[in-house]
Amino acid sequence: MILRSLFSGDLPRSRVLTVLLLLILAGLLLTPFLFSGAKSLNVAAKICIFIVLVSSFDLLLGYTGIVSFAHTMFFGIGAYGVAIALTHLGPTWGAVAAGVALALVLSMVLSLVIGLFSLRVKAMFYAMITLAVATAFLTLASQLSDLTGGEDGLSFKVPTLLQPSFSLREAPFLGAYLDGKFISYYLLVAVTLVLFLVMLRIVNSPFGRVLQAIRENEFRAEALGYRTVVYRTVSNVLSALFATLAGCLLALWLRYNGPDTSLSFEIMIDILLMVVIGGMGTMYGSVVGATLFLIAQNYLQDLMKLGSTAASGVPFLRNLLAPDRWMLWLGILFILSVYKFPTGIVGRLRARVRSAP
Repeated sequence: MILRSLFSGDLPRSRVLTVLLLLILAGLLLTPFLFSGAKSLNVAAKICIFIVLVSSFDLLLGYTGIVSFAHTMFFGIGAYGVAIALTHLGPTWGAVAAGVALALVLSMVLSLVIGLFSLRVKAMFYAMITLAVATAFLTLASQLSDLTGGEDGLSFKVPTLLQPSFSLREAPFLGAYLDGKFISYYLLVAVTLVLFLVMLRIVNSPFGRVLQAIRENEFRAEALGYRTVVYRTVSNVLSALFATLAGCLLALWLRYNGPDTSLSFEIMIDILLMVVIGGMGTMYGSVVGATLFLIAQNYLQDLMKLGSTAASGVPFLRNLLAPDRWMLWLGILFILSVYKFPTGIVGRLRARVRSAP
């Protein structure tokens, strides 16, 4: 009963999916104790940030049926909000709060204006408008070097509790050093968990049901008396606010932000791939998609290096497995996953349960 309430009645509904989600949660919780080195911790932190970011995009695309290319713009606003505030106000919690608040207000206003003026047009035109706005914002962020640091970006200090030099105790605990990075990571995990459960609550509320009705048949929803433009605009604003919070988390974790870090169009492509791999309109798909994609993106190159060394006696195979070709193999894996799971991994697992006798 408690679990059903916690997950807003939207349980995984598949044993395999439940096991997969539990493994991901256990992996994220135990990363500092199980894996040494900065890379594994950075990958785990990035997975948390992208779970929030991809879930917020799924709220827009998977549940409302709106294609937007401005999602990275709101992600960047969150990251720049915290970066600029900490750079100019100093490394205090007050500066963090001010940066997050200003970023949320700016994102809310921009998403509201874009939604009210653009969501009345056809989906393709809306996508083009958001692409144009995101490109303009990227250019603006690169040129306002006095405020944003331009192409070089901003490096800044975070509050003392989150700094790597801060330490709770000198000796390691179960192999992990209890320093500021350790605290930052678990703060990130906790915020990610809360934000994900809030989004799960939204999509399973009466408001979320209306969004799904609009996605399935906009004219029918309009005929039933729902003001679809208002619902779509609210969905756009909520999605932008969650993306902004994901950007704030990114800035706090990296202690740096620049145009390529949070506003790049490549990030938008990655978000789309994660949603498709995990499964649109499922929320849990965001967790699975973000985790698998980021693990492949960060470790496929290392795996291919091992394969290339093992196949050193076969020139053709060695060249095929060269680490530089990791993008090619990532593309092939993506095509295979779409072919094998056209409704995403979560969609396929749930469909298998529904079709079981």
